[in-house]
Amino acid sequence: MDTGLDVDLANLDLPAEQMQAMGEDVLARIVAHLRGLPGAPICGDFTGIEDLCRSLREGEPESGASLDSLLAPLFADWVPRSFGTPGPGYLAYIPGGGVYPAALASFIADAVNRYTGIWQAAPALVQLEANTLEWLRDWMQFPTSARGLYTPGGSMAMFNAIASAREQRLGTDIRAGTLYVSSQSHHCIIKAARLAGIAHDRVRVIEVDAQYRMRLDALCAAIDADRAAGLKPFMVFSNAGTTNTGAVDPLDAVADLAEREGLWHHVDGAYGGFFHMVPELRHLLSGLSRADSLTLDPHKGLFLPYGTGALLVRDGEALRHLHSSSAGYLPANQSEFYDPAQYGPDLSRGFPGLRVWLTLKFFGAARYRAALAEKRALAVWAAEEISRIPGIVMDAWPDLSLFAFHLEGAALDTLEKQNAATRALMQNVTARGQIMMTGAQVGERFLGRVCVLSFRARQAQMDACVEQLRQEAARLLCSE
Repeated sequence: MDTGLDVDLANLDLPAEQMQAMGEDVLARIVAHLRGLPGAPICGDFTGIEDLCRSLREGEPESGASLDSLLAPLFADWVPRSFGTPGPGYLAYIPGGGVYPAALASFIADAVNRYTGIWQAAPALVQLEANTLEWLRDWMQFPTSARGLYTPGGSMAMFNAIASAREQRLGTDIRAGTLYVSSQSHHCIIKAARLAGIAHDRVRVIEVDAQYRMRLDALCAAIDADRAAGLKPFMVFSNAGTTNTGAVDPLDAVADLAEREGLWHHVDGAYGGFFHMVPELRHLLSGLSRADSLTLDPHKGLFLPYGTGALLVRDGEALRHLHSSSAGYLPANQSEFYDPAQYGPDLSRGFPGLRVWLTLKFFGAARYRAALAEKRALAVWAAEEISRIPGIVMDAWPDLSLFAFHLEGAALDTLEKQNAATRALMQNVTARGQIMMTGAQVGERFLGRVCVLSFRARQAQMDACVEQLRQEAARLLCSE
């Protein structure tokens, strides 16, 4: 049949030999990139970055280009002009992971391109994902009634948790509902609440104590005030490791209060939750397993690639009640096997469970527990060493693997000067190119931070961190 179309132009399939060569080219570049991470600048080169980004603006490509012409600038110029998040010296923000088996899993998932939205479409593959969610459940000591889902990150996990709590505790009376966060809670909670129909004027921000942990007396007072005003307190968030200082809220005490007041208790364990899988560290997160729902970020604590978040809900039926639906073009819902579309908002989705399954099966849980225990030990050691540096004042010791501090000195006699010096300390160490650190504004004080969660961060990087902080602090104090 002559359609008048260019059938060769319409063919997007590639010969096996070409696919093999393309894959080998990409793999060689990736391995070379990863091999060079220890010696690569940790913060990238941002000189002239605005001009570069302007030069990259372009219209649609009418004709194709060779793979080499696309990969060469990507690896040589564009990737290096970014934060060195996979590098061993990345102690900034909350490090993400990127273990190599997970990259292979993502490649496999994209290449075989099986549909995992509903169980019937890929039963064995969906079961692998279900297995991994059960492993998370067991590590967090949630009951067998718990269910979960993978999300792109903590923000969408928060959204689904709030929506589940709203359905269970408020029904249609959404406007009367109030929820509670600490002043150190992640900002995504307020955004997620707004998306779930809880306006900003129904979110109560609770003060923290000197250790940056939620104050129970302030929480109780806020709940009582809202009830007296005719509102409906329905949800409270506590932190299993805050972003600013790594603080762990009194999870058991919040759980007691939530149970007494009839509130849904959500624990934000995006940063710190996976330390709970280490039995020797579980006491640091006492009360986490009592939560009604829990945010986890495998792209943090399991060292997986960015875009791997997770949510666990104690009452799995609450999660299913929110999301379960049917349509004439879909198979009938079934209840024996885990069905992603019945527990999450997505029908079309990728296969995030494969990167969790393949990586955990490859390494085994024992190696993960050892790695997490090492990060905690490195953070404790580094905090003790840094606390001995003249001029350093510790503001938050590591509850888990993150701690915070600031710089003081005889000439730094105002908060403004101390903040400026602490900022300079972070910038000066980062400018050396081996260690990247970032700070955080907490109230009126700017704090320097160290977060040990890169799987490549070992004792050598902590030695360098301590020594460079010592040298730069001395220079700053001498210059004042």
